[in-house]
Amino acid sequence: MPTLTRAEVDEIALLARLHLEPAEAEALQGELGAILEHFAALAAVDTEGVLPMTHVLPTTAPLRADVVEPSLPVEDALRAAPARHGDLISVPSIIPGSPASAGASHHRPGAGE
Repeated sequence: MPTLTRAEVDEIALLARLHLEPAEAEALQGELGAILEHFAALAAVDTEGVLPMTHVLPTTAPLRADVVEPSLPVEDALRAAPARHGDLISVPSIIPGSPASAGASHHRPGAGE
């Protein structure tokens, strides 16, 4: 039995900008539900005392010095932008109900995420 509703599958498809035929959405509802059931099984595993890790084998990552360097000039960063609003990149909003969903939102190059 799928753990996702058809409305949730439709919302995921909208956010992924996918057009799904009704039969595809129905199949995907079952497939995504099965994936979520697998994740639920993993979440049920007792991991008490198991240390978190990022790799199966020990690794070391070479680190560079944290040195302040000049940023990319704004004009260079915006040269390939499809649309701009002053010194901001203008992008369409895709999240329904968000404050910017009525129009474009803006992102400043180099600004923190």
